[in-house]
Amino acid sequence: MRPRVVMVLALAALLLGGVLLVPAAYAKLSDSSGGASSEATAAAAGTAPTIPPKVVEPPQPTLAAAPVSVKVDGFYSWALMDLKTGKISGSKNSATQTSSTESMIKTWIVSDYLRQIDEEGQPLSKTVQASIQRAIRDSNDDDAGMINKMGGGTAQTKRMISVCGLKNTHLGKVPGYVGWWSFTEMSAQDVTRLGNCIQSGKAAGKKYTPLVLSEMSKVRGSVGDQHTTYGGGRWGIIDGLPKEITAKQGPISIKNGWTQLVYDGDWHISCMAISKSWILAVQTRYPSSQPLSVGAKVCQDTATQLVTPKVGAALRVPSSGSTQG
Repeated sequence: MRPRVVMVLALAALLLGGVLLVPAAYAKLSDSSGGASSEATAAAAGTAPTIPPKVVEPPQPTLAAAPVSVKVDGFYSWALMDLKTGKISGSKNSATQTSSTESMIKTWIVSDYLRQIDEEGQPLSKTVQASIQRAIRDSNDDDAGMINKMGGGTAQTKRMISVCGLKNTHLGKVPGYVGWWSFTEMSAQDVTRLGNCIQSGKAAGKKYTPLVLSEMSKVRGSVGDQHTTYGGGRWGIIDGLPKEITAKQGPISIKNGWTQLVYDGDWHISCMAISKSWILAVQTRYPSSQPLSVGAKVCQDTATQLVTPKVGAALRVPSSGSTQG
């Protein structure tokens, strides 16, 4: 009988031990395999699991269509192209009325020349590259004129109209300067189309487009730094943009045109800025008795009022005056 008693006790111990071991083993397997989560444990205990709040990033500032109110004693027009949609918004006269491009068209003169030499398999000489730098960074008339002559003169302007699909641009008709590049008449909407032509690579071609945009981002000099055939051109739209755009979404490529003309007694100002998301054009003419800084402020204030959401520089709103939205 003793052996049977011992055997029965051993079997009982084995069965009881198995029952006691299973939950422990199950718990270990659950912990290692993730089958029993902390949320399930919390739910079993009657408490709700902790869910971290969803982080919503604030919208990045950009330029978008909006009403614009700028005081101008003369002509004023602006246009904004959204590069994602291709849609152009702007003042009511932005498609129909034109103004002379002045030095802003140097961007096309340089781009067209670079595309030509690339298509012909010619190298860009260091001498011409230095002229391109001065033509864009310092708005040097002599260098731009030389490149324009090498690029075909008036034929360059005609190519700009066809290559970039411009709809309201024509050669200038100033007596004694018919067809001269700086007197080319262009609508604000066409300025944005020119900007798109440059940004997309149509103007300068794949090889040289980065060079053109880079030079435009390095435009230098203030409104007070002016000389007979060149001058400072880093002002206007660029000053109306907050650092959230210029620093975090840049570089912004710009080119301004400005001339105090004798034949009509006005300043002719043309501003263009190119980003990866938009292109902005601003044109104005006003009495030459007023300083260049007035035109610079017109371009600056236009950009400021188009920034959305309003941050940094965009918090400055000019005083009320004549309105063209």
